[in-house]
Amino acid sequence: MTWMKELEIAVHAARTAAEVALRMQPGITSESKADQSPVTPADRECERVIAGILIDAFPDDGILGEEGARSESRSGRRWIIDPIDGTRDYLRGNQLWANLIALEVGDVVMVGVVNLPMLGSLYKATREGGAYRNDSRMHVSSKKTIEESVLCYSQFNRPELVPFQGNLQDWMARFWAVRDLGGAPDAMMVAAGQAEIWIEPHAATWDFAPVKVVVEEAGGRFLNFDGGSSIQAGNAVVCAPGLEDEVRTVFGLG
Repeated sequence: MTWMKELEIAVHAARTAAEVALRMQPGITSESKADQSPVTPADRECERVIAGILIDAFPDDGILGEEGARSESRSGRRWIIDPIDGTRDYLRGNQLWANLIALEVGDVVMVGVVNLPMLGSLYKATREGGAYRNDSRMHVSSKKTIEESVLCYSQFNRPELVPFQGNLQDWMARFWAVRDLGGAPDAMMVAAGQAEIWIEPHAATWDFAPVKVVVEEAGGRFLNFDGGSSIQAGNAVVCAPGLEDEVRTVFGLG
């Protein structure tokens, strides 16, 4: 199965949501959720729009959305939605927010879309179909040493969440460069060969779902802090294959 219809609909939904978000952005305000993260009317409207497009096209599929959209699956398939990933950036007029959509079949993500509309980049992948930035095929980097590599590290303010073996700051100092653009942009830098490692110590299923298939179809690795490879573990390390041994060593994964 090629998943091309599913990918086409997901891309359409992501682009439509981006248009909604941009129309609503001027003067928008937010409120705080239980975890103190912000949510705006645009988050909720974008999720409604995305879910509506997906349900119209695939009425038997389930829905899991960050802002509460839920429907049970009658097909064994589930769409996972983060309508605006990076709401803090969206609120401040920064360019790093994204629309995230993934299709999970059983426990495997088969389709992923990461739309960064303000950067003009839409990343997409289907399982065994390759990963693309806009219409160009993507591959991860071939670098093999951290001295020539770029590290992306989310949430510098939460170092206690990372089960690092040794001195984290000394390890980071060895990299060619260190970046923190926030979640999806960092992960896509790895997928596109512009960085080699992304560490995300705390995020949700909808943050990881499309990232996993895009990174893996670009040739990268998606690992959890316990050595697994789940979108539900709450954490992830994404890396180019040449850095996998380094990642496993410093995280004590064997």
